[in-house]
Amino acid sequence: MALTAKKVLDAEAEAIARLADFIDEKFEACVKAILQIRGRVVVTGIGKSANIAQKIVATLNSTGTPALFMHAADAIHGDLGMIQPEDFVICISKSGNTPEIKVLVPLLKRKGSKLAALVSSTDSYLAHSADFILNAYVEREACPHNLAPTTSTTAALALGDALAVSLLEARGFSSSDFATLHPGGSLGKRLYLKVEDIYTQNESPSVKENATLKEIIIEISSKRLGATAVVKGGSEELVGIITDGDLRRMLNKYDTIEGITAVDIMTPSPLTIEPDSYAAEAMAIMQAKSITQLIVTKSGKFEGFIHLHDLLKEGLV
Repeated sequence: MALTAKKVLDAEAEAIARLADFIDEKFEACVKAILQIRGRVVVTGIGKSANIAQKIVATLNSTGTPALFMHAADAIHGDLGMIQPEDFVICISKSGNTPEIKVLVPLLKRKGSKLAALVSSTDSYLAHSADFILNAYVEREACPHNLAPTTSTTAALALGDALAVSLLEARGFSSSDFATLHPGGSLGKRLYLKVEDIYTQNESPSVKENATLKEIIIEISSKRLGATAVVKGGSEELVGIITDGDLRRMLNKYDTIEGITAVDIMTPSPLTIEPDSYAAEAMAIMQAKSITQLIVTKSGKFEGFIHLHDLLKEGLV
């Protein structure tokens, strides 16, 4: 079984790698034509190609190219009405010669929309009828009988991704643009949620450099973040951090704890983050350094704490 699985993955990987040879001026012409339309990109297909078409539509929409899906069979039973002359149609078909496609193509041409054929066979009815050809040629399916759509659908999906990302870059579509289209879930939060949106909900434990051990313990325990900032008196300039781990290490280091102050046990120059940084950046720092909290500073002045639990609660995992 493992050998079969490896053969399938190797076959599909080779097919995708081979697609790079077909990215030429014809592909660029298709990208440029889509950039010029005033309508939407309509992606259609039948069978497994219809499933791939739906995924390509989702990718286009999420990367700044308005798109919609139309099932080729439903198109000839009324759904053709969704297409406008300003739209651009991409028809996906391995053979390019299926009966439904042969019925659909003349109807699309009458609409006046530009048509691109995403096909494995460039010598097909669909390819000859199209204004643009997106060559998704594969030698054979990964299926041992060369029947089940496997390599061909993978190739079509990969070529659709190449098209979507090419359009994304040509439009100058930025991460902030992406965020406006993905406001929900952990992905959206990674793109727009900032430290300043979270840390103000927490307590802000801090002590002066000369704070006594009793004052330090009370501050850490009462604010319940497992740590306290150490600041210069009168300036709020951050000079260090004391965690509950520092307190335990202190007990092993000193024979007597009388007269110990914050400056004796603090960790100087701790890791910090600015309020306008993305919360995802705070998460990355905590994971890389195996810590559970970060001090928030603004121009070197102590502002507060952001804790790992805050980020987990927001779903940033």
